[in-house]
Amino acid sequence: MSAEGRRSWDVRRVLLAVLGLQIGMAVLLAGSDILGALPQLLRPSEAPGFESPVAPGDQTRRYAPRDTPLPERAPGAPERPYRNTGDMPSRLDLAREDALLRLTGTIAPGDAARVAEWLGAQEGLETAALNSPGGSVSDALAIGRSLREAGLATVVEAGDVCFSACPYLLAAGVSRRVEEGAQVGVHQHYFGENTVLPAFLAVEDIQRGQGEVMEFLIDMDVDPRLMRHVLATRPDDIYLLLPEEMQDYRLVTDGGES
Repeated sequence: MSAEGRRSWDVRRVLLAVLGLQIGMAVLLAGSDILGALPQLLRPSEAPGFESPVAPGDQTRRYAPRDTPLPERAPGAPERPYRNTGDMPSRLDLAREDALLRLTGTIAPGDAARVAEWLGAQEGLETAALNSPGGSVSDALAIGRSLREAGLATVVEAGDVCFSACPYLLAAGVSRRVEEGAQVGVHQHYFGENTVLPAFLAVEDIQRGQGEVMEFLIDMDVDPRLMRHVLATRPDDIYLLLPEEMQDYRLVTDGGES
């Protein structure tokens, strides 16, 4: 082999060695992240269930979007055909009652376009009543902007829930109310097309998504300090907001609960 050929082969060997080292480091770092995250992923939630009363500082509860009991309705309040989040529609159901729009069920991918089209064909609506275990964050943000554009107030009525991505619909109201006996809660979200990937496998999507949520809250005049509870609460738990917290973060207006 000529001297030039040997030099060329030496350069290729160095490049291959550097590439191999980089791949090895990437594998080690990814493996470390995965091993470090496994205990949290595999460890069941230690939070109490929804049967435990909520008190300041004790607001985190175990949460399964398709298997969580709904609050008891007040005596004399209209009955709902749901006793559990698993009974609710798998995508948002839109029902009009005079000037009231009821949005009920999971916020599914594609619901944002459907709600925007529906709202565009309506007149005389004043308020959106929410009853949802959450769902697609990106659709929730888009639906929220549609509700604000339509000039609607928002309410979570007694015995109903607004969890996970649903509070972003609540935040969109030109005025916002949560009745006594309703529950509003937040937790960590997944972003991107694959909503199953944990955060350590979707860092870019998570960061971009959280930035969009922060921008949305600021646009809706909701204090972004709300995100402290979002970021600190595991996806299989839910942090139930107290009335004074919702008022402090301006998630509710008109004096908070009624």
